[in-house]
Amino acid sequence: MNYLSIIKNGIIKENPTFVLMLGMCPTLATTTSASNGMAMGLATMFVLICSNVVISLIKKLTPDMVRIPVFIVVIASFVTILQMVMQAYLPDIYASLGLFIPLIVVNCVILGRAEAFAAKNGAGESLMDGIGIGLGFTLGLTLLGICRELLGAGSIFGFTLLPETYNMLMFVLPPGAFITLGFLVAIINKIKN
Repeated sequence: MNYLSIIKNGIIKENPTFVLMLGMCPTLATTTSASNGMAMGLATMFVLICSNVVISLIKKLTPDMVRIPVFIVVIASFVTILQMVMQAYLPDIYASLGLFIPLIVVNCVILGRAEAFAAKNGAGESLMDGIGIGLGFTLGLTLLGICRELLGAGSIFGFTLLPETYNMLMFVLPPGAFITLGFLVAIINKIKN
């Protein structure tokens, strides 16, 4: 399998948000705006790429009975690094994402890719898988954030596009996340078919 097809697979065929429907907690909770969705996607992508590579490198050293705990320790290490860097250099983004940064440790997208791909493939393929799945997740969260922010606040990335009288507050609230995600999945399935 070549590297380009691995990346394309993560963005289109195995998109975590719109196809696999994984990582729904951060997907629905952090996409109240396009910038929050993109930031969460990029944070998850960093952890996914780093953990995929390390797990692929230590797969032969890891006994089967402690495989999952080892994966979680590797993932938690990268989340801790990410959390410290964001807290020091990106405090506004860190504050807006809040609790969802430490929860990346148990994000099923990352643990699922560690188990399904990184533990069975080499470091190069695992790196490309992390990039592909990470890009797919980031694009999914950003698109969902764009739709919710436009409908709920009348803006995209903070730039006002619609007058305040056209805003529908429901779309920045939790029910709006479910409704928007449902419509986006339906539209993407219609386009693919």
